[in-house]
Amino acid sequence: MGRVCVLVGLVLMASALSLVTARYQARQLYDQLDRYKAQSRELEIEWRRLQLDRAAESSNSKVDRLAREELKMTGIVPDRTVYVSQPSLSQSSNVAPAKATEQTGAQSSSRGGVR
Repeated sequence: MGRVCVLVGLVLMASALSLVTARYQARQLYDQLDRYKAQSRELEIEWRRLQLDRAAESSNSKVDRLAREELKMTGIVPDRTVYVSQPSLSQSSNVAPAKATEQTGAQSSSRGGVR
């Protein structure tokens, strides 16, 4: 009978230690979960702030102002526009007819086939 009591006492002691260990690990995991949730909220706030910054930086008025002030760009003015025309095949007399056909085919394919 004494051995059974000692054996039951040892099992009870081991059970109590495992219960304490399990609760300690559960508390640690719960604390870690809280930290991760807080970090998730901070990252979500940072993401929203970055989206607002991106929207503000890419607005048309901001881009226009930067182009005019920092890059010294100006608007399109018809009297300062230079139009470049492509010479026709009849004007290029030094090109052989076979080569001229190849050149126009390459030019039309580089522009998507539109003349």
